[in-house]
Amino acid sequence: MNPSTRTWAATAVGLIAVAAALAAGHLVAALIDPLASPFLAVGNAAIDLTPHPVKDFAIRAFGSNDKVVLLTGMAVVIAAAAALAGVLSRRGPLPGTLLATALGLVGVAAVLTRPALGPAAVSAPLTSLVVGVVVFRRLHGFARRAFPSHVDGELHGSGLDRRRFLFTSAAVVATACVAGVTGRFLGGRVDVEASRRAIRLTPDVAAPPIPAGADFAGAGTPAFITSNADFYRVDTALSVPRLRAEDWRLRVHGMVDRELVLTYEDLLSRPLVERTISLCCVSNEVGGRYISTANFIGVSLRDLLTEAGVRPGADQLVTRSADGWTCGTPVEDVGGDALLAIGMNGEPLPAEHGFPVRMVVPGLYGFVSATKWLVDAELTTFADFDAYWVKRDWARRAPIKTMSRIDRPKAFEQVPAGRFVAAGVAWAQHKGVDKVEVRIDGGAWRTTTLSTEVNVDTWRMWRVELDLPAGAHTLEVRATDRTGYTQTGDRAEPIPDGAAGWHAIAFTARS
Repeated sequence: MNPSTRTWAATAVGLIAVAAALAAGHLVAALIDPLASPFLAVGNAAIDLTPHPVKDFAIRAFGSNDKVVLLTGMAVVIAAAAALAGVLSRRGPLPGTLLATALGLVGVAAVLTRPALGPAAVSAPLTSLVVGVVVFRRLHGFARRAFPSHVDGELHGSGLDRRRFLFTSAAVVATACVAGVTGRFLGGRVDVEASRRAIRLTPDVAAPPIPAGADFAGAGTPAFITSNADFYRVDTALSVPRLRAEDWRLRVHGMVDRELVLTYEDLLSRPLVERTISLCCVSNEVGGRYISTANFIGVSLRDLLTEAGVRPGADQLVTRSADGWTCGTPVEDVGGDALLAIGMNGEPLPAEHGFPVRMVVPGLYGFVSATKWLVDAELTTFADFDAYWVKRDWARRAPIKTMSRIDRPKAFEQVPAGRFVAAGVAWAQHKGVDKVEVRIDGGAWRTTTLSTEVNVDTWRMWRVELDLPAGAHTLEVRATDRTGYTQTGDRAEPIPDGAAGWHAIAFTARS
């Protein structure tokens, strides 16, 4: 009877072959474009294909760690598939060969669908395919001779065969580690931080100083200005694009009178203005944390479009990220405070927030206003182009809704009974917050005290003193903007154009 390979050896062959394949593809990608790495390309394709409810759940459950969870999950699935293929290949190499081929072809397909990658990028997943098949078949042959098993009892390979398998496996693992580390090193060879350190930003028009009383941080609200480290991040980039300022170019084209190509130095030579702006993600749930405020430094986007000359009929500004992501912004919403931002809270943009250049258009959710790693701007029409999220049935126009949030007390927190200070934030970009009200246990609405307003495009803090009897309570909040609109209590999901509803929390006052 033809012997098969022992289970543990067959499993090891599958795992080692897949590791070698991924490492080889990662190394080749580092020489071409890090985004061509089969692992990252498949991950990005998975993000594109993931149904909206799953995306929303991932953002709610894992926040800014959603990408780490995705990559970890992919690694677990690939490892499990590799182990299974190895086990199924105990009597012959065909299952493992088919798996290695299938993984390689999936990588090829993923790379071909990435809009920012050229034809040469396909060499990375093709390398993975070839290395995976060759390593698997080679190790499979060694393992079958070194560690055979038989239904009627074990057969033993020679000591030479066992040493050959173990030494070859160790050599492949070591080579894969070197390839992976080298690929990571080469992929990061663009020294973004050195480029950032060389830049000194001094706005020609500074933002007004943040007035005293702009927040109630002592009562539990956030600080008015969000630090760069704490500023929320939600995007589709599994790997942060690495661009140097000195290499950056922006092409402004489409329905314009004069096509423009701008360098970073061109932006620095223009008047730099600083604006205090709150950004909000459409994925923000009622009571969510995906809103932050910063002082952005940049050049006027409206002035730039005026210089290019927007032709009649152009109603959409399509901007593209270095990784191919697209955003569609209504031209009519590009007001005087809209920026091509190059700075954030007094320093060049952090890499994860769009360095060298991002777009910031106040009053709109980020998916239609806040392209990071910006490299292209095209004037077109909504009829002629659907941006990334519009293709996935999100709204074409997405003004930020008037909303409010409770920051203190926390949900299910136990607080002392008696006099208690509740606090939170509200926002109504472009309109301004006029009033915030709260109510306890469904009773009458009470007007809160508002913080000093900075401008209508930033959040505003609120606080109120409550007399709490001992027991369980529910606190609700609603905001009214300066148009007279009071936010609705009817709940709406974040997709397609932003969440709606009153934030409510349950908590307990203890005596």
